[in-house]
Amino acid sequence: MAEFSSASTLPTPPESQTRLHFGKLQHGCEHYKRRCKIRAPCCNQIFSCRHCHNDAMVICSICDTEQEAAKVCANCGVNMGEYYCEICKFYDDITEKGQFHCDECGICRVGGRDNFFHCPTCGSCYSVSLQGNHPCVENSMKSFCPVCYEYLFDSIKGTTIMTCGHTMHMDCFDEMAEQNQYRCPICSKTIFDMSRNWEHLDQEIEAVPMPEEYNFEVSILCNDCNNTSRVSFHLFGHKCRNCSSYNTRRISAPES
Repeated sequence: MAEFSSASTLPTPPESQTRLHFGKLQHGCEHYKRRCKIRAPCCNQIFSCRHCHNDAMVICSICDTEQEAAKVCANCGVNMGEYYCEICKFYDDITEKGQFHCDECGICRVGGRDNFFHCPTCGSCYSVSLQGNHPCVENSMKSFCPVCYEYLFDSIKGTTIMTCGHTMHMDCFDEMAEQNQYRCPICSKTIFDMSRNWEHLDQEIEAVPMPEEYNFEVSILCNDCNNTSRVSFHLFGHKCRNCSSYNTRRISAPES
């Protein structure tokens, strides 16, 4: 076995392990497991991946040789990443993520190419379960999550499309559900099935009539259907006359 050009002496790998797979899963950062690092041209600093900084020259983690991006180290011959994208200069040793490059997005994504499709209107890849089954919003993924404000397009977290068409992180969506937040943070439309809740409000309002001095009408705007209507005032809520939603807001003071 030829000596590496590194000053340090590396342990001899097991006979069953070839040079290509030497050091697999032993290097990398919190984002990816890989056997190389990057040197950023803007600051000349070394980082473990593009999420730690932008794409640049790579340094083999096995022999410390700095070189142009390629799958195999030009000096010691190891695969610097079991997955390598020539376009993105993207490396990862954990291929079970199902990495693939989307030409329309212009970046690599995870999850398996056959499990995703690119929506040209929304401007990103989505699960095939949403193909022809989601409301499109122009470039909805090229925005920030309305809860955590992380940029969605190149986020490594899973995303979901709400019934209104806006997009957010799946874990942020689940957190909203746990806290009984049923409105989209962007457009205020209802994003969950609230029919049972509206039925309960109907029953509570019927069971608790307002005192005589509160028997007046107010104008409301429905966040769900965008229609306005005049309804009887009640402390528990105001029901849209058009779509029966209680996701409404008052737009006028009571008339004297």
